Amino acid sequence: MFYTIGLLLFCLVIVLYMRRKKEKQAKDQTLAGIYKTLLNDHIRYYQLLDDKEKGRFEALVNEFLQYVRIEGVGTEVTDLDKVYVAASAVVPIFGFPDWKYRNLTNVILYPDTFDHNFQFEGDERNILGMVGSGYMNGQMLLSRAALTKAFSGSPGTEHTAIHEFVHLLDMSDGATDGIPENLMRHEYTVPWLKMMHEEMRRIEQGRSDINPYALTNEAEFLAVASEYFFQKPERFKQHHPEMYAQMSRIFGQKPPTTTDN
Repeated sequence: MFYTIGLLLFCLVIVLYMRRKKEKQAKDQTLAGIYKTLLNDHIRYYQLLDDKEKGRFEALVNEFLQYVRIEGVGTEVTDLDKVYVAASAVVPIFGFPDWKYRNLTNVILYPDTFDHNFQFEGDERNILGMVGSGYMNGQMLLSRAALTKAFSGSPGTEHTAIHEFVHLLDMSDGATDGIPENLMRHEYTVPWLKMMHEEMRRIEQGRSDINPYALTNEAEFLAVASEYFFQKPERFKQHHPEMYAQMSRIFGQKPPTTTDN
């Protein structure tokens, strides 16, 4: 009798497990369809890819959203917000299909700018995004307003999310120094440093169209230049051909452009 009851309980557990598994698979497939539609409607980088590469991009977006939680503070997170964040994460690593952000667990969206105490109310709010450290390690904080604006297509718009994800790539080797050693071959390190410092001098002299915020330090230079590289690759290549070639090596890709189609 006890054997029969145990067997029935075991079978019930299996049935419930299989049911929940099927429900999860159905939910995942529904979300994947929603994300694909949003990518097609809102993400220009994705729109410029061929069908095979679009499929790979979709898979990376879905995978990212499986292992990184996106939550809001003072704002509701929509499916489009999730796609914006995930796409921003995938763009810099698209040349490295097996890459995972092992130094990230959560992305926290604030309604707009926030301060160093993570407050989004008051007069001292001037931060659009940051990667947490110390007790905030593994967290990324982003302004939802800046995230949305980055994908609006407005001329001159900064891309805070890509900027912060490049910082994560940079620090993945243990040092946030503008040299993402996990992505670039050792022989390119010295030429890249030289290139950065030469361009910094041009920025100081007013002879460069790269955002002067890049002068902050080498880490910010990499992040700022990466925004430009991914946002306006044709213009970046025209104005900075040597740097474009070097960053193509660093990121293992040439961002898609209208001339590719």
